[in-house]
This record gives sequence, structure tokens and C-alpha cells, in this order.
Amino acid sequence: MTKLVEISRVTIVGVAAILLSACSSIGGEKLAAAPTTATNATEASPDYLIGPLDQLEIFVWRAPELSTNVTVRPDGRISTPLVEDMVASGKTPSTLSRDLEAALIEYVKSPEVTVIVSNFSSTFDQQVRVLGEAQQPIALPYQTGMTVLDVMVAVGGLTEFAAGNRAVLIRGKGADKKSYRVRLDDLLRKGNISANVPVLPGDVILVPESAF
Repeated sequence: MTKLVEISRVTIVGVAAILLSACSSIGGEKLAAAPTTATNATEASPDYLIGPLDQLEIFVWRAPELSTNVTVRPDGRISTPLVEDMVASGKTPSTLSRDLEAALIEYVKSPEVTVIVSNFSSTFDQQVRVLGEAQQPIALPYQTGMTVLDVMVAVGGLTEFAAGNRAVLIRGKGADKKSYRVRLDDLLRKGNISANVPVLPGDVILVPESAF
């Protein structure tokens, strides 16, 4: 697991260098404002899909002996008390919860299961990444309904050197890649809620440094 974490950090640093370089080249380009709704962003906002090596908290109401923490195996399956082998990869947490309930109903009356992704090792297309002048530039697991404000709270806000209103949100791949201006200073320092926009899985938010 330590090696995986180290590889992930190296990958994020490499991507940061490339994308921040690209951001500087965007510099003088006039960018469109980020879409204010998920439906304007060309696709509906999808749920997070569990992947191999994700760490899950599984809580079975009124049955603490069945509640457990598990790591999704490389084959995409998990084992929990009374459920020996179940596919988890490719499912949303709520779908996995319902599948576990169906498996436990043989042993527990009206089981109620909650699945929480406590740590993730998902692919980039299931993450939202923040690079540059954030307090903690990291990759976050996407959650339904996530907005720029949610992301910035998770990374601890901006550094004192950040040019928040010149931040860029990059969405899509290849020929479909688009760049949007996001107004982080207006949102975080002035409380302008109109600057809060939805994010989608795979989004990258680049926060440049102020030019003094």
C-alpha cells in the first residue's frame, strides 16, 4: 500500500507540472465561465463507482458483529461476515449496500446496510484533482452533487499566494477537452455564491500563483 501511495504522489506531481505549464499558456486566452449546472456540463452528474483497493466501511444497523472495514481486492471482490465473496468494483456504494442487504436477509431480519468509501484508489476519471496554490493539492473521490466549494473545503482553501480568480477548471479528454474560468477568490474570500459551480468526475482545477 505504501508503494501505491508513493506512486500516486509521484503521478500527481508529474501531472501538476504538465498542467500548470499548460495553464500558463492559457494565460491570455479568454475562457468561458464554468457551467452553473451539471446538465449544462454535457452530461448528468454520475455517482462514484467503487474500484479495486478502495477501503470501505460497512455498517449493518443493529448488527455490529456484521459491521466491518474491508479493502476491495484486486479482483474487485470483498468478503464480509456471512458474505464470503461479493463483487464490489464497478458498483456505487448504495448499490453495494442493497446487494449486501439481499445477501444478509437470509440471516438478519430486514437488514439495513450502509457502505462508505473511507479511502480510495480509483482511476483519474473517478477523481476531482486540485493542483497549484491550494493548501493541500490532492485528488478527491468524486461524490454526487459535488461543487467547487466542496472541493475547496476539502483541500483547505487557497494559499496566500493564490490567484483564485484566475483558476482554471479543465474538463474532458482529447478533442473534447474544455477549459473554464472559475472565480475562487469571489467564492471563498467574498462569499459570492454565484461563483460556486458543479464539478464532474475527471475534472482538474488549476490554481495559479499571483504575479507580484
